[in-house]
Amino acid sequence: MELLKNLFEGYPDLWGGGVAHSVLILSLVIAFGIMLAKIKVAGVSLGITWILFVGIVFGHFDMTLNEHLLHFMKEFGLILFVYSIGLQVGPGFFSAFKKGGLTLNLLAMLVVFLGVVITIILHFVTGTPITTMVGILSGAVTNTPGLGAAQQANSDLNGIDAPEIALGYAVAYLLGVVGIILSLIALKYILRINTKTEEAEAERGLGHIQELTVRPISFEIRNEAIDGKKIKDIRPLMNRDFVISRVQYHDGQGTELANSDTVLHLNDKILVISTPKDIEAISVFFGKQIDMQWEQLDKKLISRRILITKPELNGKMLSQLKIRNNFGASITRVNRSGVDLVAAPQLQLQMGDRVTIVGSELAVSHAEKVLGNSMKRLDHPNLIPIFLGIALGCILGSTPFVFPGIPQPVKLGLAGGPLIVSILISRFGPQYKMITYTTMSANLMLREIGISLFLACVGLGAGKGFVETVIYDGGYVWVGYGVIITIVPLLIAGLVGRYVFKLNYYTLIGVLGGSTTNPPALAYSNDLTSCDAPAVGYATVYPLTMFLRVLTAQILILALA
Repeated sequence: MELLKNLFEGYPDLWGGGVAHSVLILSLVIAFGIMLAKIKVAGVSLGITWILFVGIVFGHFDMTLNEHLLHFMKEFGLILFVYSIGLQVGPGFFSAFKKGGLTLNLLAMLVVFLGVVITIILHFVTGTPITTMVGILSGAVTNTPGLGAAQQANSDLNGIDAPEIALGYAVAYLLGVVGIILSLIALKYILRINTKTEEAEAERGLGHIQELTVRPISFEIRNEAIDGKKIKDIRPLMNRDFVISRVQYHDGQGTELANSDTVLHLNDKILVISTPKDIEAISVFFGKQIDMQWEQLDKKLISRRILITKPELNGKMLSQLKIRNNFGASITRVNRSGVDLVAAPQLQLQMGDRVTIVGSELAVSHAEKVLGNSMKRLDHPNLIPIFLGIALGCILGSTPFVFPGIPQPVKLGLAGGPLIVSILISRFGPQYKMITYTTMSANLMLREIGISLFLACVGLGAGKGFVETVIYDGGYVWVGYGVIITIVPLLIAGLVGRYVFKLNYYTLIGVLGGSTTNPPALAYSNDLTSCDAPAVGYATVYPLTMFLRVLTAQILILALA
C-alpha cells in the first residue's frame, strides 16, 4: 500500500515526487482521457479535450506533478503541437489568400475579431479578469493553442501561471463544441437554404472555392483562330492556368498525349485540367463542352498517382523535369496536402507531392523511377528541420516587439514563435533545398503527443480550485459568456458570408467551422453533403485562423492584464 501511495502522491524524498510518480500520473491522465474521447453523444465527441477534464479530476484529488516539472512539460507539449500544425498547414498558407481564398479568409477574420471584441466588452461590463475571459474565449472557440499562448503570455508578464485561464477554457469548452454546431443548424433555417440547389452548385464548383479546386473538362474545338496553332502559342492568349492532357484528332488519327508542341485543329477533342473559375473562359475560347470517356478510347494510356520522394527534386519546377520530352508521359495535376493544383510549368515541387501522370505503362514506369515513389524513403523522418525549426521558433518567440499603446513588449511566445517558423520553413524551405516533409502519420503522432502532454499538464495545474470556482465563486456564469462568444460571431459572419459575399451554404459552414478550428464542426458539415465544399472551405481558412487565435490571445493578456 505504501508503494501505491508513493506512486500516486509522490515520493517525499525525491525531487518532484520522483520520475516514476510523474510518468505514472501523466500516462494515466492521457490514457483515461483518450478512452473517454471515444464516447459520442448524438454523434458529437469532446475528443482529446477529455484529457484536460481527467487532469482536473486528478489535480482535484492532489495527484499532480511538481510545479516546475509541470510547467516544463506543458510548454514542451505546446511547442510540439503548434510546430507540427505549422508543418501541416504551411505549404498552403500563402496560396490560401489568392482570389476566392482571400474572401473566405476575410470572413474567418471577421469571426475572430468579433469574438475578441465581445470578450473585451464582457471584461469591462462584468468586471471578470481578462485572464479568465481569454480562457473562456479559447474554450468557446475550442482553440487549444490560444489557451497555450495566453498562459505563456501571462507567465512572461507576471512570472507565474494563471490557473483561471485553464478554468475558463474548461468551463466554456463543452458548450463551445455544441454551440458551433447549433449555430450552423440555425443558419440553415435563418437563410432558408434549399439543400438540393446548394449541393448542386457546390458540385459544379460554384462559389468562392472555384480557385481552390481542380477539375478535368472535355472540349470540342470550334474556334477557327486556334486551327493549326501549337499549344505553347495558345497559352499566352488565354492568361489562365490550364493543362491540355489528351487530344483526340478529328481526322481519325486516334488519341495521344498533348505537349507544348501539339498542333490543334478544328473539331479536335481535348481534355483540359483547370480550376472551375477558369472553365467558363476556357470554354468560350475553345468551343463546346462535351462528355468523353477518355479511358475507353485508348487502353494503352493509363493514369497513375506517383509520390515525389527524391530529395534532389525538392524545389524544382515541373518544366525542369522534362517528363513529356524524355518519357512520353504527361503530369496533369499535383496534389499537395490534400489539395489538387494545376500542373503549370512554373509550379515548384516539394517532397511528398503526389503527381498524376498519364502515359503508356512503360512511360509511366520510367517516370516513376525518376520521381521516386518510395514510401520507405518518405517514412524516414527528417529530424534536422524539426529541431532546427523549434530552436529558431524559441528564439523568435522570446524576441520582444514594441507596439504603440501596449505598455509591455509583445512576444510571440512558445506558441507563436514555433508556429510562424514552421509555416515559413514548410513553405519556403524547398526553395533552398531544405526537406521539410513529414508523413501525415508522423506529423499526427508528433501533434497528438504534444497536445496530450499540454492538456494533461493544464488539467493537473487547474484541478485544485476547479470545483470551488465553478460552484462557489460563480464560475457557472462563465458558461453564458462562452455561449455568447461562440454563437454571436458565427451568426453575424454567416449572414455577411451569405448576403455580402454570396457564399454557397456548404462552403459557408466549412469556413465557419474553420474559423473556430473545430474538428467536430467539420465532421458535422461533411456529413450533410457528398461534395467537398465544407472541407475545402475549412482547410482554406484554418491556417490563418490558427495564427490569429494564437496572436490575439496573447495581445489581450498583454494589453489588458
